[in-house]
Amino acid sequence: MEERTIVLIVGAGPAGLATAACLAQLSIPYVIIERENCSASLWRNRAYDRLKLHLAKEFCELPHMSYPADAPTYIPKDQFVKYLDSYIERFDIQPKYNTAIESCTHDEGKDCWISLACDVTTSVVVRYKSKFLVVASGENSAANIPVIPGLHDFTGEAIHSSLYKSGAAYSRKNALVVGCGNSGMEIAYDLASHGANTSIVVRSPVHVMTKEIIRLGMTLVQHTPVNIVDDLLVRMSNFVFGDLSRHGIVKPKAGPLLLKEKTGRSAVIDVGTVVLIKKGIIKVHGNISKINGNVVEFEDKKESSFDVIVFATGYKSMANTWLKNGESMLNNDGLPKKEFPNHWKGANGLYCAGLARRGLAGIAIDAKNVANDISWLELPLMPRMLPMTYSLPTTRIDLR
Repeated sequence: MEERTIVLIVGAGPAGLATAACLAQLSIPYVIIERENCSASLWRNRAYDRLKLHLAKEFCELPHMSYPADAPTYIPKDQFVKYLDSYIERFDIQPKYNTAIESCTHDEGKDCWISLACDVTTSVVVRYKSKFLVVASGENSAANIPVIPGLHDFTGEAIHSSLYKSGAAYSRKNALVVGCGNSGMEIAYDLASHGANTSIVVRSPVHVMTKEIIRLGMTLVQHTPVNIVDDLLVRMSNFVFGDLSRHGIVKPKAGPLLLKEKTGRSAVIDVGTVVLIKKGIIKVHGNISKINGNVVEFEDKKESSFDVIVFATGYKSMANTWLKNGESMLNNDGLPKKEFPNHWKGANGLYCAGLARRGLAGIAIDAKNVANDISWLELPLMPRMLPMTYSLPTTRIDLR
């Protein structure tokens, strides 16, 4: 079975949906496929209950559609999902669900992409032939859990944060959260709030900010050098939180916005976790050295027993497992080789959207750039102005 289209989009998360909408606005035919049975499965099925977008809504809109006027400044998960559903309806996006990509190969002789995808419900393999290919499968394709001696023999419950919903199930249990990013810090707060005896592993330096500080920084950085804004943000954070190093939380040397630009690592938006850490309600540990039964030994040789370990250790891209000719665009980790803002285009009609660790704001920019570039290449004979390339201030970020 073969289908032909101008553009094949792999992935129906926010990046794929945004790209589809931008292509539709330019009347460019496309097919969008998704391995799950719904769009944005990460948001619908693998996000904890209390999750909100940590950036103000003006930094989190997809192209060509604003949030409702009465939407809160910081959008809850359920409202964001409703926004995506409205987005799909508005732009008549019709993803082919339960369609798992198996391989994408560029045919040099025919100058096209040959993609094989399997319908997971019927096992029927469909061959897609497209002039352009957009990798929108996301940075969060697969859960990442570190290798720890003894983990496989842990006698308690060990889960990735993608399976965590609420601390209600862990009341009075000894819980350890591994990872001090936004998910880890918020899950630790949620566990403690539900009565769990909570600890958190802080494995690396991290900036801790408030929503208001980050919102101010993202506004200022559009008109002010990043080093000046970063200095202001760090000073404000110090004033609000004090010296957290005595509680096991150390700041990175680079400022929060520059760090995001260079490494993709986001500042943590505090939801109340710091107060609980200062009160000793949430205990901070260094890295884990090994696990014995239900006993976790840390690098400082301290030991504690736990009933549950939640790994808030992020995700990884799986694009390299199926993209066979992506060397021009992606590195060995399935992420762009080129730095932002030039990361979104490869060779032979290959593009990516949502892989630059720039969150929803970056997704919107990627989608516009990809669609405009395809429009320019697909309709070269039409009289037009040179296509506009969209870009962000290099430090506009999405902290979730």
